[in-house]
Amino acid sequence: MSDFYQTGVLTTLHRLKPNNLERLEAELEKHSRNRPVGLVLPALYSEFESLAMQRIVPQLKDVRYLQRIVVALGRATREQYQRACSYFQDFYTPVSILWVDSDRIQSMLRMLEERGLSAGGDGKGRSCWLAYGYMLAKRDCDVIALHDCDIVSYDRQILARLCYPVTHPHLAFEFCKGYYARVTDTMHGRVTRLFVTPLVRAMMSLAPNTKFLTFLDSFRYPLAGEFAMDSNLARVNRIPADWGLEVGVIAEIYRNCAVSRTCQVDLTDMYEHKHQSLSEHDPTKGLTRMAEDIAKSLFTTLASEGIVFTADHFRSLQVRYIRTAQDTIARYYADAMINGLKFDRHGEEKAVAAFAQSLGRAAESYIENPLGLPLIPNWNRVLAAVPEFFELLEDAVERDAKQNSGLAA
Repeated sequence: MSDFYQTGVLTTLHRLKPNNLERLEAELEKHSRNRPVGLVLPALYSEFESLAMQRIVPQLKDVRYLQRIVVALGRATREQYQRACSYFQDFYTPVSILWVDSDRIQSMLRMLEERGLSAGGDGKGRSCWLAYGYMLAKRDCDVIALHDCDIVSYDRQILARLCYPVTHPHLAFEFCKGYYARVTDTMHGRVTRLFVTPLVRAMMSLAPNTKFLTFLDSFRYPLAGEFAMDSNLARVNRIPADWGLEVGVIAEIYRNCAVSRTCQVDLTDMYEHKHQSLSEHDPTKGLTRMAEDIAKSLFTTLASEGIVFTADHFRSLQVRYIRTAQDTIARYYADAMINGLKFDRHGEEKAVAAFAQSLGRAAESYIENPLGLPLIPNWNRVLAAVPEFFELLEDAVERDAKQNSGLAA
């Protein structure tokens, strides 16, 4: 059971009573008649062979308040696309599978490249962006929710709690971010605990009274992959194509949405998903790559707010980050001890050392190229350049589905 303390500048919606699913879904069914809700599921095909997806699909099958579900399927062959489609038969909600690797979708992405509108490389950011585009093209959802497909402990109350604040007519929220405790017999969430939060607070010591940093520090789990937003925000937000996705989304929300219309909600007592390796010896993958991309996204966002770090600032930042992270480890150690959790203090220190190196690489990359990787353009810009793009996207998804139906028959 959560506390009811309101911290930071965001409204925090706590989980003060368990087992509210029946009431939440009944209210969502009622309110979604006026504010229809869509769900985006970014998924690799490999996740369809996991225990997580085998739990998620049955949980979603009978949800009655969703207008539609769009699955953005990545890294799938034609045969795998066909198998993924078979998972969603006999659903109460219409389900569309957007096959990212199909010839039709890839042809559209090349067309954008030729017009100077890159949708980035293969990854979650591009998949989410395409799914939002398809959802907007259908023009029948006022609220769009998104959650990952690797949640081993998935329960559909997660979705209901995520959608409720943006769907309910008496609440004025346009964006809702989920949070939860990543705990089993030990603490997880190393990138959030040991990198993002200490880094943000180290940056705040160098750039006090920076409103964006205060906003970011108010999120209890800024890297959570679960959020819901008004469809108008989905139209105007840009999306990072790399591991900076979640922080980049928060930056766009800060830019395009009033703080008073932003909230975070406690989704569940138990949240477990796949764990990435630290990969301290290979900075091109794992959590060290994630930390580097996040840092670069933060530096670019701060520059857009008029806060520009120099090489001297970065040297000081690295020292302050390490000190702040080490103090954080001591706090988590005490928390683990009183709760009887396992705590690998040496492993935590190794993670901080690896993240400090990621921070150094991010600083070097930023100094060399302050603009960083371009964000995927928002949908208003795409439609200004290619007015018929929504129709083309809708047609591509439906032609792939029709071809699959013919093959299945």
